Amino acid sequence: MKILVHGLTDKGLSRKNNEDSFFADKDLGLIIVADGMGGHSAGEVASRMAVEALSGYIRKSCTGVEPLIGPHDSGRSDASNRLVSGIRLANQVVCEAAKNNPSWQGMGTTIVAALADGDRLSIAHVGDSRAYLVRSGTISQLTDDHSVVAEYVRKGLMSKEEAEGSRIRNLVTRALGLDEALEVDVTEINIMDGDRLLLCSDGLSEMVADNQALMIIASNDLPESVCTKLVNEANNNGGMDNITVVAAFVLKGKSDCTH
Repeated sequence: MKILVHGLTDKGLSRKNNEDSFFADKDLGLIIVADGMGGHSAGEVASRMAVEALSGYIRKSCTGVEPLIGPHDSGRSDASNRLVSGIRLANQVVCEAAKNNPSWQGMGTTIVAALADGDRLSIAHVGDSRAYLVRSGTISQLTDDHSVVAEYVRKGLMSKEEAEGSRIRNLVTRALGLDEALEVDVTEINIMDGDRLLLCSDGLSEMVADNQALMIIASNDLPESVCTKLVNEANNNGGMDNITVVAAFVLKGKSDCTH
């Protein structure tokens, strides 16, 4: 599949700096969003390191045999194994950097990434940054948040409405940089001509309801327009956090990196 892709990040209306990072490369068929955390700008450092480590790993794996980080999962595609391996590497990079710099101790970052390989799409994530699929006039969340309130909702201890208004909704249960033993969630879907994919930090998902996002994504013909309007909508609704979005429109053809 060929992909039209665009990304945009904004610090929002309440934060002094932007700790989000993103990557988008239609030739690699790779898009990434990372939302950093930690004081003294360490969140910005963590998210940037993670994005650079993952994108660099995927790029190298397209041009040669790059060793996997961690075990190979025979139940997953080659693309999914490479994506998970790259996230494990990113986690190692962030953990090591935090150990070696006292001002970066405690830094971490969420990450969500998608990698296209022919007609298949692998989506991997850690934390509460999300991936959505828009197809046939509907929007579907492809990832489950790794957060305290999401766990409460899944266990029936809190309603979705209560979670949205909770003071602890930003507390994540998984992130890169917190532990060298990292669990990465990954899923695979078949992609079709006309599919539209959205990756975003929680600065968008907490400010823009899914039905609002669907209207914007479905009614615009260019990823650039989608990203601008989503960021504007998040800011119009309060802009309480950094906002990062990457929109990818799937067209017929193939990415340059296939295995």
